[in-house]
Amino acid sequence: MYLVRRLMGMLPVMLGISFLAFMLVRLAPGGPFDHERRPASPEIERRIREKYHLDEPLLTQYGRYLSGLIRGDLGPSLKYRNHSVSDIVIQGLPVSMTLGLCAFVFALGVGLPSGFYSAAKQGGFGDYASSLIALSGVCVPAFVVGPLLVMEFAVRKKMFPVALFESPMHLVLPTVTLGLYFSGRVSRLLREGMIAVRNAEFVMAARAKGLSDISVLFRHVFRIGVLPVVSYSGPMLADLLTGSFVVENLFQIPGIGVFMVNSSLSRDYTMIVGLVLVYAVLLLVLNLLVDVAYRWLDPRVSYE
Repeated sequence: MYLVRRLMGMLPVMLGISFLAFMLVRLAPGGPFDHERRPASPEIERRIREKYHLDEPLLTQYGRYLSGLIRGDLGPSLKYRNHSVSDIVIQGLPVSMTLGLCAFVFALGVGLPSGFYSAAKQGGFGDYASSLIALSGVCVPAFVVGPLLVMEFAVRKKMFPVALFESPMHLVLPTVTLGLYFSGRVSRLLREGMIAVRNAEFVMAARAKGLSDISVLFRHVFRIGVLPVVSYSGPMLADLLTGSFVVENLFQIPGIGVFMVNSSLSRDYTMIVGLVLVYAVLLLVLNLLVDVAYRWLDPRVSYE
């Protein structure tokens, strides 16, 4: 019943998000046809606005958009002629999802061992070294890490391609650039979660039974200490799957992050709203999966 309630609750949330996104993008100054190379005559501008129903009241436009959304139509792009928003999402989302999944695996593959080691060596040199590396990953932004990786591993050592999206080798540098920040966050969350659990009563009872420190850490401390990481994984994966426009622009990767930035600058109303809805759906679904994972990891959690 909990899953049914959550799924039903997503409908009004999506409705509210679509309404707010639809109205807010129209509050920005300018319009989608203000930056054409040649200023259109008043008659041509009037016909263009009629074609895309921009001359109607906002609530009428939203009702028209909502009726199309119910049919699965995100509407036509106002800047990419002869392309619908659905076409562009279908084209760019798999690319962003591939990059996002690789960065997600990288973040967990680096962050979890680093956080576990830091918690196991709490107060020692290994803890300080691991924490320093994790904090460096969090503090240094992607637009600094990316060019440094390109200069060192693509230009100087020629180990990886510089840009584009043509082979698995093209994914290495963008994956590291995008996932480094999140790996630092995962490492810190796991360390704090495990340290908070180490002195719990059930952990002391496990030690009293004669279990080794490694067994206690793996079988008891890690399972509860990783819960903050699980909570963070939903929004993190949604961020990664929808792509990072900085990384995609830097490595010239044709994902939806580039379209999000370009459509915001050019006031492509339907494109902005469509991409916002795609992100919202991913965020809601992934948060639901996080709640399910919570119940599996900690039997004490109940949603009834």
